[in-house]
Amino acid sequence: MANLRAENLSKRYRQGEREVVALEGFTFSFPQGSTAVVGPSGSGKTTLLNLLAGFDLPTEGGVYLGELALHQLSEDQRAEVRLRNMGFVFQQWNLIPTLTAWENVAFPLLLAGLPPKTRRERALALLEAVGLLERAHHLPSRLSGGEQQRVALARALALDPPILFADEPTGNLDASSREQVASLLFEAGQARTLILVTHDLELASQADRILHLRGGRLVRVATPAPG
Repeated sequence: MANLRAENLSKRYRQGEREVVALEGFTFSFPQGSTAVVGPSGSGKTTLLNLLAGFDLPTEGGVYLGELALHQLSEDQRAEVRLRNMGFVFQQWNLIPTLTAWENVAFPLLLAGLPPKTRRERALALLEAVGLLERAHHLPSRLSGGEQQRVALARALALDPPILFADEPTGNLDASSREQVASLLFEAGQARTLILVTHDLELASQADRILHLRGGRLVRVATPAPG
């Protein structure tokens, strides 16, 4: 599995006459397992995720997947790297409203060019893994928030990516659904690199390590106490 790492990563932008420093000098190599990124609003968490995933480009420094320099690729090349190597779980679920649960899960497989039978079998197997096989033919509007997030997680795992990003994945869920989604998320993260951005310190404490950001800088790396 290719290692994802950031080297001296910085992001600045102009806001009127003022230069805003969103991230400054971030260096970290993300090992297999789960890494939670925490910090107050404006600390650089979302900026970091966007840079690591290649949604945005750094002002300085770089992001590397193994020996591949993501920041030196074109937008289309970065999109291809994301499709093949990264899965995403967002706070808002981002399911396609006109597709059923299994069709949503199968969508990355369609983009990757897999045949219909393979797409359907893989999607149904993933829905079974997250406990939603009986909801496979339901549209997102007929699913609860927790169910939609489990569909989103299944979709993120469709191409078995080595890297999984989760951006506030339990932020819109009730307590029961939060616990269920968190359990599935960390289980999925054991065999890959899971990078979790969250305000929820209880959720972050379940990760293998916690990165604390403040003012756009990495100020602390912590290992939660067992149990």
